[in-house]
Amino acid sequence: MNQSLGGFRAALLGGWIVLSAAGVLYARLKGIPAWAAVPILAAFLAEYPFYLLPGFAAARERWQRRLPLWLVVSFIAPYAIYASNTGQFRWLAMLQLLALGTALSLWYSVLPRVPLADGAFLVLAAAVVLRGYFDAIYTSPVAGLHLEILGHLALTRLCAMVMLVDRRVSGVGYGFLPGAIDWRIGLRHFAYFLVVGIPLVWASRLVHLGPFLPLWKIAATFLGMLWVVALSEEFFFRGLLQPWLVQWTGSPAMGLAGTAALFGAAHLGFRGFPNWRFALAAAVAGWFYGRAAREARSIRAAMVTHALVVTLWRALSA
Repeated sequence: MNQSLGGFRAALLGGWIVLSAAGVLYARLKGIPAWAAVPILAAFLAEYPFYLLPGFAAARERWQRRLPLWLVVSFIAPYAIYASNTGQFRWLAMLQLLALGTALSLWYSVLPRVPLADGAFLVLAAAVVLRGYFDAIYTSPVAGLHLEILGHLALTRLCAMVMLVDRRVSGVGYGFLPGAIDWRIGLRHFAYFLVVGIPLVWASRLVHLGPFLPLWKIAATFLGMLWVVALSEEFFFRGLLQPWLVQWTGSPAMGLAGTAALFGAAHLGFRGFPNWRFALAAAVAGWFYGRAAREARSIRAAMVTHALVVTLWRALSA
């Protein structure tokens, strides 16, 4: 992937065009009125460059001197844009976002770069996601719209910037486009997973065969998984937690197994707590994701495996 400033600008312009077209089409298909669609789309367009930034080394290094002030401002900006123009704005919600953004942005300005601080950072980020911190903040003016995704996007890229720029974590391989080696390793570990995963999910009744999705939906699902879900989860679990567990325990096997177990535990709340069957399947899948990341020395290989696994599951369970 071209990580230059030129590559960032090209991705920014292209992404804005695609997102604008997709947003307009989605609003028309769902019958979302313009008074709500316009500020919501504006919020996503405002979030996009900040979400893109950590994946481009040259661009994120340019913002180093402005860290953490701009991180805090950008963290609350998408909420302010859509909420203040749709009647959803609440000062308490803004203060909650401000408090969280400030705490994470200043984490390593206040605390030393030691395992205890690293572990606490991950615990806080995990608690925000697992406890549904954004659900009551990003309220929607239209029924059926789950705008908390804006909070999850902002959280991912804020944490990525803190870790990559401030904490100076190396060897993560954070990025949006897997290289040839990432694809090869990711595809191989996806095949390995199928040998174990298909019998497991079938025995656990996690797959209920339905009509197959059209190819365009499968492709859209894969890209959404790759660039949002897999990117964020693989960054936290295989990019940060797994190497740290290896370092803390002195055992690569313990790091791999421990990360997979915690990854499974994080999915206990999927469609009703405690969903032990799904958590077990996620832990097994997480073991293969971890192997892919370890072999490639990049989370992008794990992202490929992860996105393929989830896309296949959704395609079969449609």
